[in-house]
Amino acid sequence: MDLAARVAAAMWAEDTASAGLGMRLVAVGEGTARLEMSVRDDMVNGHGIAHGGFVFSLADSAFAFACNSRNQVTVAQACDIVFVAPARRGDLLVAEAQERTTFGRNAIYDVTVTRGDAVIAEFRGRSRQLSGTILEEQS
Repeated sequence: MDLAARVAAAMWAEDTASAGLGMRLVAVGEGTARLEMSVRDDMVNGHGIAHGGFVFSLADSAFAFACNSRNQVTVAQACDIVFVAPARRGDLLVAEAQERTTFGRNAIYDVTVTRGDAVIAEFRGRSRQLSGTILEEQS
């Protein structure tokens, strides 16, 4: 198992928030991640569409797995999202995270959330590496 997959497995084991929302980690690689989540009845707002906070959470989780994939503890320092189209009850949403650039201990990631071929949201996250690793470093 490659490093990104081992890191993701360790993170997933502790990520009760993502699991509790029904997210599934589909793929992870160096600087990338793909998660999916079905919009449940309890995720729909008063307009009958997916609450934006749940769409944001899916994108944020994909961002987290992508930016920690090199086994360096990394956190969000800022994120924003643009909602492009509504998601509805029963939709399967897929969040694809991709590293765009790194500079020092900082990086920028883009996450596209889709439903089939339709873009639901575009998310940009800025990350900051902290000290430490997710997995024990091997000598």
